[in-house]
Amino acid sequence: MAQDDLSDFVKGERKKNSLTQEDLARMTGVGLRFIRDLEQGKASLRMDKVNQVLEAFGAKLSPGPILKGKVDES
Repeated sequence: MAQDDLSDFVKGERKKNSLTQEDLARMTGVGLRFIRDLEQGKASLRMDKVNQVLEAFGAKLSPGPILKGKVDES
């Protein structure tokens, strides 16, 4: 999952479930700042905390193939 895909997924799922960022932080046990950073696509986040948030939506981080044209060279 690319950074944009991850942030878009979390934001989309949060909105689909009528949750505020504060609600999501509270229900997943992470800080509000972490949710904001995640939704803004921050490049360096703790994977355990990302998975904590994703678990609320029945998802988790996992390796996948790199698609041509999708490699982030930064």
